[in-house]
Amino acid sequence: MSLRKYPLEKVRNIGIIAHIDAGKTTVTERILFYTGISHKIGEVHEGAAIMDWMEQERERGITITSAATTTFWTPTYATGNKEQEHRINIIDTPGHIDFTVEVIRSLRVLDGAVVVFDGVAGVEPQSETNWHYADQYKVPRFCFINKLDRTGANFEKSFDSIRKRLTKKAVVIQLPIGLEGEFQGVVDLLTRKAYEFQGNMGEETIEVPVPENMKEQVEKRRAELVEKIVENDEGLTEKYLAGVDIPVEDLKRVMRKATLEVNIVPVLCGSALKNKGVQLLLDAVIDYLPSPVDLPPVEGIDPKTGDTIQRETKDDVPFAALAFKVATDPFVGSLTYFRVYSGTLGQGSYILNATKGNQERVGRILRMHANHREEVEKIFAGEIGALVGLKDTTTGDTLTDPSHPIILEKINTPEPVIEQRVTPKTKADQEKMGIALHKLAEEDPTFRVRGDEETGETLIAGMGELHLEVLVERMKREFGVEATVGQPQVSYRETVTKESEGEGKYIRQSGGRGQYGHAKVRVSPLERGAGFEFVNSIKGGSIPQEFIPAVEKGVKESLVKGVVAGYPMVDIQVDLWDGSFHEVDSSEAAFKIAGSMALQEGVKHGSPIVLEPIMKVQVITPIEFFGDVTGDIASKRGRIESMEDRDNIKVIDARIPLSELFGYATKLRSMSQGRGSFTMEFSAYEPLPKSLEMAVVEGRK
Repeated sequence: MSLRKYPLEKVRNIGIIAHIDAGKTTVTERILFYTGISHKIGEVHEGAAIMDWMEQERERGITITSAATTTFWTPTYATGNKEQEHRINIIDTPGHIDFTVEVIRSLRVLDGAVVVFDGVAGVEPQSETNWHYADQYKVPRFCFINKLDRTGANFEKSFDSIRKRLTKKAVVIQLPIGLEGEFQGVVDLLTRKAYEFQGNMGEETIEVPVPENMKEQVEKRRAELVEKIVENDEGLTEKYLAGVDIPVEDLKRVMRKATLEVNIVPVLCGSALKNKGVQLLLDAVIDYLPSPVDLPPVEGIDPKTGDTIQRETKDDVPFAALAFKVATDPFVGSLTYFRVYSGTLGQGSYILNATKGNQERVGRILRMHANHREEVEKIFAGEIGALVGLKDTTTGDTLTDPSHPIILEKINTPEPVIEQRVTPKTKADQEKMGIALHKLAEEDPTFRVRGDEETGETLIAGMGELHLEVLVERMKREFGVEATVGQPQVSYRETVTKESEGEGKYIRQSGGRGQYGHAKVRVSPLERGAGFEFVNSIKGGSIPQEFIPAVEKGVKESLVKGVVAGYPMVDIQVDLWDGSFHEVDSSEAAFKIAGSMALQEGVKHGSPIVLEPIMKVQVITPIEFFGDVTGDIASKRGRIESMEDRDNIKVIDARIPLSELFGYATKLRSMSQGRGSFTMEFSAYEPLPKSLEMAVVEGRK
C-alpha cells in the first residue's frame, strides 16, 4: 500500500544558494511564512530566523549548516485549487566560503536551485564559485535579484553582471516597478501583468495595471524574451517567423524545457525583506524547476562487476539513496540526511551501505521541517529525509537495497588549507575532546583531525579561520570541552619538479623466516591539483601481483610526510617498474616498507619544493583608501587581477598567499576607517619562493 500523498511530478527539491549577505536566509524565511509553515516571520538581523537554528548562526547572522525543510505551495494563479498543491523540499545552504562543502553536497542532491543576488552588488565572488559548482552537477536554476529596495540598487547593472560573469543564457522574465525607496512591485513579461504585494506582510498578491511609463519597455523586453524562448522549439520558431501571436501556455512550456536543459536561466526580481516578489518566486519554482520525474535516471557503479548501471525515479524499483550530510542532534543523536533516488524505504528494513560494505537496520525515518521533525513510516523516490542512529555512514555514502547494490557518484570535497593545534585543558577534557572531534569530522568532510607524532599534539585543519573558530566553539558548547587553541598555521604541501628514480630494499634476517621486499619506482610531477597517481608497469612477474597493492599502500602512507619540511606530498605520479622477490621470505609487510623507502629516495632526487595555498580575494573599499589598499596588497606578494568601480566604491580582485592574510580583517578596517570589507576563498597551490622556504623549514624544526 502506498502512502505517497504527492505524486512525483508535484515534488520539487530545491536549494537556495548565494554569496554571503545576499539575503538568502531571508528569502527562505519568507517562503516558510507564505507557505504557512511559520506564523510569524523570523528576521536574520534580529537573530530569529527559523532556518538558522544553531545558536552561533543567530549570533553571527550567517548560515553555517544547511538545514532541510519541507513546505507546500499552490501557485498564485491556481488559488483555491487544491489539486495544484505542490510539495517543495528546500535545502538552505551557507554563503560563506569556509562552509563551501555544505553548498557542494547540497547541490549534489538537489534537482534545481534558486540563485539569489544582491541588487546593489550584483555578482560577487562566492556566487561565481557556487555557480560553477552548479554547472558541474548540471543543476537547472533561475536567478532572483533581491534587495531592490536598497539605496544604490540597480536591476539592469546586476543583470549585466550575471550575463558578463556567469552566463549568456540569462533572460529577464520580470521587471521591477521603481527602485530603491520607490520599489513597489514587479511586472511579469510573459503575461504582461503587474503585481503589488499588500497586507501587513505582503501576503496578498494584487494584480495592478502596468504603469504607463513602463509599457514601451515591457513590450521591448517581452519581444527579446519571446525570441530567446522560441529558439528552443522548431514549431514555435516557425509560428514566430510567420508573425503568429504565440499563446502564453506554449511559451511557458518551452521555457520550462529550456530551463531544465540549462539552455535558459530565467531572471526574477524582488525584495525579500520588504515582502515583495517571493510568491512569484515560488510560482517560478513550480513552473520552471524540475520534479524528480524530469531528470534522467541516476547512474552508478555495480560494486560486484564495476559496470555502470541506472536507476529510475520510481517507487517500485530497488532502493538507492545518497547520504549527503551527517549531523549530531542534541535530541536524537546522530542524524543522517539522505536523498532517495529510487525505490522506497520503510522502518525496520535493512539497508546496505554500498560504499563501506556493511548492513544497517533502519530505525526511525524523519522528515525535517527546519528545527522540528515529523516521523514517517515510509519514504519514497525523489524525497529527502533523515535517518536516526546509523552507525557507520558518512557524507557521500550510498545506501541501497542489500540484494541490488549500486554505488552513486561520490561528493568531491576540497582539501583544507589551514591548521591549528588544540590542547585540552584537563584530563577529563582530553577524552571528551577525542569524541567531539571525531563527531565533528564525521559531519564535515573538509574538517580533518590528526595527531602530530613528534609532539603528541592534536592538529585540526579546515577551510579558513572562521571555519575552525566555529568548530572549536561548537566543541565547547555542544560537547562541553574546554581547550586552548594555537595560532592558525598555513597547511603547506610538497611536490617534485622533475622525474627521478628511487629504490627500496627491505631485507631482514632473523632466526626462522626472514623478510624480503624490493621495489623500484619512477617519481614524476603532475599538474597542479591532480593529486596522486599510482601506475603499475611490472612486466614478467618481477614482483608477484599479490604484493603490488602492498607497495602502493606503502607509497601512499609515505606521501603524508614530505622530505623538505615534512608536509604532505601532492601532484605526484609513482610508477612501479621493477623489483624482485624471495620465494619464501617475501611478505606484504616487507613490500609495504620497500614501497615507502623507494618513494622517499625518489622524491629526494626529484628536486622537491614546498607549495603554498594562494587565495582568491575580493576587497571592497571606498575610493579614498584605494591607494593604501592596493599598496598593501602588493606588500603581501599579491597579484591584482581586475578592478571595477561601483559608484564611489572600488572592487579589487586579487590573488594573495594565505600566509600573508592572517589578521587582514583588522588591518583592512584600520586602513579604511572601518569601511572596507573583503571575502576570500582557496584558489590553488603554487611554489613557495625559495627565499621564504628556508623560514618554513626552520619553523617546522
